[in-house]
Amino acid sequence: MDRHLAGGEDRVVGDINESSMVKPSKRKEVSNPVYVGREDDIKRLQRATATVHERQVVIFYHGGHFYALDCRCYHAGGPLHLGEIEDINGQPCIICPWHKYKITLNTGEGLYQAINPKEPSAVPKWKSKGAKQRTHRVTVDNGNVYVTLSDLMEYKESDYYAEKYKTEKIAEK
Repeated sequence: MDRHLAGGEDRVVGDINESSMVKPSKRKEVSNPVYVGREDDIKRLQRATATVHERQVVIFYHGGHFYALDCRCYHAGGPLHLGEIEDINGQPCIICPWHKYKITLNTGEGLYQAINPKEPSAVPKWKSKGAKQRTHRVTVDNGNVYVTLSDLMEYKESDYYAEKYKTEKIAEK
């Protein structure tokens, strides 16, 4: 049985309506699935790292769903596998341990809080910077977890660090 395991219902985060975002199931995939671990192990640990076609990815298990993203933060290359997961208005987000950037696990969007200076008692609202972090498809088949890379033709800011760390890793060999 093969099933896609990243997704959920439409949610609103501040002025962001998830139904208008690019969902993982709509992305073009460009690689064959790569085995990244046993379902039970990743569920127990709640995260794992793997190399998928020379690209470092982190796999999270949170709220009953699997998610996969580039392992390095789009902002400055921080190690996302060391970050904490926090729900922001119902959306699971990884918090980069270096600069506290918030990234949605489902779509890779960078989130920030904005205040309207024209409102006297302005309350911060969560806003999206757009998809900054590359996300990848996760499937489970017979207790095995696989990651399929998303379309690398559409540039995401995390691509810079994915390439930089791939080069350094290859240079170490």
